Amino acid sequence: MGEKLLDRMRRVLRTRHYSLRTEQAYVDWVRRFIVFHGKRHPQQMGKREVEAFLSYLAVERQVAAATQNQALNGILFLYKHVLEVDLPWLDNVVRAAEKRRIPVVLSRAEVRQVLSVLPPPHDVIGGLLYGSGLRISEALRLRVKDVDFDRRELIVRDGKGGKDRVTVLADSLQAPLRIQLERALAVADIDRRQQRGGVLLPHALARKYPRARFEPAWQWLFPAAGLSRDPRSGQIRRHHVMHQAVQRAVRLAATRSGLTKPVTCHVFRHSFATHLLESGADIRTVQQLMGHADVRTTMIYTHVIQRGAMGARSPMD
Repeated sequence: MGEKLLDRMRRVLRTRHYSLRTEQAYVDWVRRFIVFHGKRHPQQMGKREVEAFLSYLAVERQVAAATQNQALNGILFLYKHVLEVDLPWLDNVVRAAEKRRIPVVLSRAEVRQVLSVLPPPHDVIGGLLYGSGLRISEALRLRVKDVDFDRRELIVRDGKGGKDRVTVLADSLQAPLRIQLERALAVADIDRRQQRGGVLLPHALARKYPRARFEPAWQWLFPAAGLSRDPRSGQIRRHHVMHQAVQRAVRLAATRSGLTKPVTCHVFRHSFATHLLESGADIRTVQQLMGHADVRTTMIYTHVIQRGAMGARSPMD
């Protein structure tokens, strides 16, 4: 019964166009919830069992607040959209302590240092993370049609929260990005001539326009080297470069550069926002470019700008 329930949950998630990563996370948390309560069916459980599981995560497992919230969202999705049961307000949950951490930020010299040792196409991807403030998933999901060289813009489709936004395209990235675009179209042309693969298309477009998977506009800017099976449809398609490959390349580049800071792909995005604020950009503009729903999220970068702590100057100076 558990497996059938999880299969049903996957179908509902896909009907609502949730990303594959969110689907996997939600299903995994529901599976853990069921196992925690001795494999009882969720219909036989309710508010008390959910509170007990979430409190266990905070007290025994000592998970981060974001992890506990993800588990809660997955379980609430199950009850509301799959079982169609509204849980009463969960007021007896022991909440994981939320820690407000200051983001790691690289200097401009450190950014150039890391980007200079990244191999292609990871150097261009890293350039977009820093030069346009993209999340790694947003950069890898860019298609040819999302780049506007004339207007110096990138269109981010279906970003966090399902929102589209427009962000800047750095002038220094125009030439390498054009070269990468030509490489991507060359890969697509080989797939088209051999009638194999083709890119994954969003939602129902693959059924409505079956030939669109070979059209230039829909091609990934950073296609994977080989074909792979789509975990949802089972079709053999051309996916984009994998997140893990880029993350590994960035960590290795940081090590080779001799940096002692913990450098991840997201650090480039932090550096984008911080450097914009240092150069005098309006915080509302930075908020829009970053795609933050609340300006308070953007405000955290004001604590790390290069003007000393809270804008103060040390008395030693």
